[in-house]
Amino acid sequence: MSIRKPLGAQPAPGHQFATLGGGCFWCLEPVFAELEGVVDVESGYSGGPVDNPSYRQVCEGDTGHAEVVRLEFDPARISYREILEVFFAVHDPTTLNQQGNDVGTQYRSVIFFHTPEQQRTAAEVIEQARSAWGRDIVTQLEPAPAYFRAEDYHQEYFRHNPAQGYCMLVIAPKLEKFRKTFARKRRASAAV
Repeated sequence: MSIRKPLGAQPAPGHQFATLGGGCFWCLEPVFAELEGVVDVESGYSGGPVDNPSYRQVCEGDTGHAEVVRLEFDPARISYREILEVFFAVHDPTTLNQQGNDVGTQYRSVIFFHTPEQQRTAAEVIEQARSAWGRDIVTQLEPAPAYFRAEDYHQEYFRHNPAQGYCMLVIAPKLEKFRKTFARKRRASAAV
């Protein structure tokens, strides 16, 4: 799968974007890269007023951006609802500005919707998640603001650094949980 969509590109005809923040983008990107119907995944920053922020600036928490993944998907092969069901299964939407040891507004749970239909679907899925988790859901639901592609070394981070400590201790278990839970929705070509 290519993760090299140029900054500012539009999805291919008939495709849509989904932009999601659920903690470190290193954790979300490999999950969605294996999902059948997702044709492109890119790590980036969204939700803050600073243009073209750097990773260092975002990590300092002063830009207002969240670490996000931007997905291009084919709705004829996977629905936006299915993407959000995976999203809520692979991160904790009940902890404000935190995922595990990653703490700060840059790690917030957020759905940036691209269309009114995505907004309606996301609101419904958030309500379903509230029932499933049995707790308040802190996931923000906002119109998609400017998106900025993260630096090249963040793209496909897990694939390029599987022996790195964070990858082995945090990302690999999350990816394994996804593979077990959503086996039928995974790409046939995805490595097990």
